[in-house]
Amino acid sequence: MSPPQEAGPAPVRLLPRLSAAHYTPDRIPPEVLRYAAEPATLAAGSPGKVGLLELGFEVRGGRTELVRRYQKSPLQIMRPLYVDPLRPQTAFTYLMSVGGGIVQADRYRIDVGCGPGTEVHLTTQAATKVYGMERGFATQLVNLDAGPGAYLEYLPDPLIPFRHARLYQRTVVTADPDATVVLGETVAAGRIARGELHAYDALALDLELRRPDGRLLAVDNQRLCPGAGPGGPLGSRGSGGVLGPAVLSGHRYASSLYVLTGRRPAPEIADALHDALSGTGLLHGASVLPQDCGAWLRVLADDSPRLTAALHAAWDAVRRLLTGSPAPDLRKS
Repeated sequence: MSPPQEAGPAPVRLLPRLSAAHYTPDRIPPEVLRYAAEPATLAAGSPGKVGLLELGFEVRGGRTELVRRYQKSPLQIMRPLYVDPLRPQTAFTYLMSVGGGIVQADRYRIDVGCGPGTEVHLTTQAATKVYGMERGFATQLVNLDAGPGAYLEYLPDPLIPFRHARLYQRTVVTADPDATVVLGETVAAGRIARGELHAYDALALDLELRRPDGRLLAVDNQRLCPGAGPGGPLGSRGSGGVLGPAVLSGHRYASSLYVLTGRRPAPEIADALHDALSGTGLLHGASVLPQDCGAWLRVLADDSPRLTAALHAAWDAVRRLLTGSPAPDLRKS
């Protein structure tokens, strides 16, 4: 986790939804941009290549309700569910892609606004597959906004890059000082059951944590580039670029959990995360976020069920500490 390098308000886009400037990142890392090429199939912006999802939540009648929604396939949602008997006010919402995964030239954008006092849990229906790409790349923008007193959890299933996958994902969290955001991210080395490890070309994953005035609290940027695409490797030297001790260290999964909150002191949250994984046998570390705005956890694993159990334990520890309630068991199969 890097400390903030700049401050100032984040850019606000008042653009038509279907304009390229709305769903295209204003910057793309060179590790991904080097693959820029017009695909022989559908180009970026073509029908079916732009997925948009806009969700707005507010408190209505004592519980959190979805009050605004816009969706453009392949992105869509199930209606919010209220599945936690201990917190019946929490809206659980599953994000889905009818296309089955991300393919070349796809441009996705997800915007979620959580009003004052809302409680929202966002997750995906299944793992996000990033398919192999012959020309070009794909992008996904995720913007999460949490208002005063809001409690937002964004815990998607793993990102699985196939052979020759190329993706840039940028996640921006804008949280009021009185809000709480719990965000998870898991990256797999590939289609592990097929023995396909780090056969993708490039994954560039950026995370920004901000205040409503644009002040940057923390950034976490990952660049995974095991492939030797056009012009040779950039930013890595073969598999060593993703297998070093600062990245996956030879493991098949890398997960992170970020807790942005002022409800409890940052060291206390970091201790809870660390204690939750003690005894799991998984390589992990927990620390406070810059400016003591929360805490974060990173864990490496080779076994998916053990990792899933460990992440649930960490989520449960955070939930109990911040809300007094345990994390529910969300079965997706």
